[in-house]
Amino acid sequence: MAHLPSDVYLTTSFMHSGDVSPTTPKLQLQLSIPHHDPTYYIPDGNTVLLVENTLFRVHRSTLTKDKSTFDSMFSLDSDLRSSSSTGVTAGPEGESDDNPIRLQGDTAQEFRALLWALYALPHELTLALTPKANTSQLFNLARITHKYEFRSIEAWALGALTTIYTRPAHSSSAQVEDVEGPSLVQLTELASLCEQRELLDAATLRWKRLLASGKDIALAVGVAERLNLRTLLGFAYHAMMLQGRDVWDNDALLTRAQRIRLLSGHYALGRLWERLPSEPPTISHSPRCTGGAQARCNQAWAALWRSTLDMGRQVLLLQYADVVGKLMLAESVTKALVEREIPTQGMLDGMPWCKDNVLAAVAGKVKEVQESLADYFTDVV
Repeated sequence: MAHLPSDVYLTTSFMHSGDVSPTTPKLQLQLSIPHHDPTYYIPDGNTVLLVENTLFRVHRSTLTKDKSTFDSMFSLDSDLRSSSSTGVTAGPEGESDDNPIRLQGDTAQEFRALLWALYALPHELTLALTPKANTSQLFNLARITHKYEFRSIEAWALGALTTIYTRPAHSSSAQVEDVEGPSLVQLTELASLCEQRELLDAATLRWKRLLASGKDIALAVGVAERLNLRTLLGFAYHAMMLQGRDVWDNDALLTRAQRIRLLSGHYALGRLWERLPSEPPTISHSPRCTGGAQARCNQAWAALWRSTLDMGRQVLLLQYADVVGKLMLAESVTKALVEREIPTQGMLDGMPWCKDNVLAAVAGKVKEVQESLADYFTDVV
């Protein structure tokens, strides 16, 4: 009996039409025949590769640039050929369409992006650094060059993506899905995988805008937990906490463990808020503020700290556990007092040389709490 080639897939289905019984089985052959890539099946190429269902024929010397994984792969293949016995009828792997080098786990789009970078003309590469850049192509390029260790090309692709996503016109968008490019989830995964801090910061900024508008909060929680992104995780849990218990319980993306962490965070942040009035952040004193003057300055600062927290609470009603919101409001009140935008009522009289330093102290406290938010949403032991 003749054998079907490995690229032929058989499926059975029950079909009926007209006078054919519904129970009559018919065998359908779905032939998945590899096709040549229209651009990168190069006639004078000397290496054939199969990616998904697409055949690429390229120059082996091109794939070995940048000391990539292909360099060691081809060297190993050459060593195996020289040590193998004769009589192999299939021919060396990669020298024909019948016996191509099969790349597993890649997409044809990703491999096409790699070949674009390897064969591109200078003006084509320059275009990738402009607003007309193909972000999907750059994303695919960064992924596959990371996998196959094209280090310089990977760095270039990540740099191009970072330039695009930190450009003001682009970074102002707060949509998870970019119609013409990778999704925000994919972008975050890539930045984390390649450890590209600037790109990760740009992605995190877009997540924060989404969280502020109440969108895709549970999705952000899941992504941040999976990739261990502590800053994003804290902001995501905090945003979900502010949505309230009814929202937690009805969000299908949240797990039971995550709901428990939300309860834990609500309790921990509530306790933090109770402690804050009696724990003013440390301020830097002016060289002129010494001895008894410094003691009076510290007392005045402690009183000012308690007053700003209380004044903020009177100006805007925030949730009990919204420590970040309350601290940011206190920061605004402090700035207004120092800059005499509102009456100081003598609160700054005891710190004549250090009043400007309190702004840095409050800003530091806000940053400290924001960066440690994830630590409050912990598992209950």
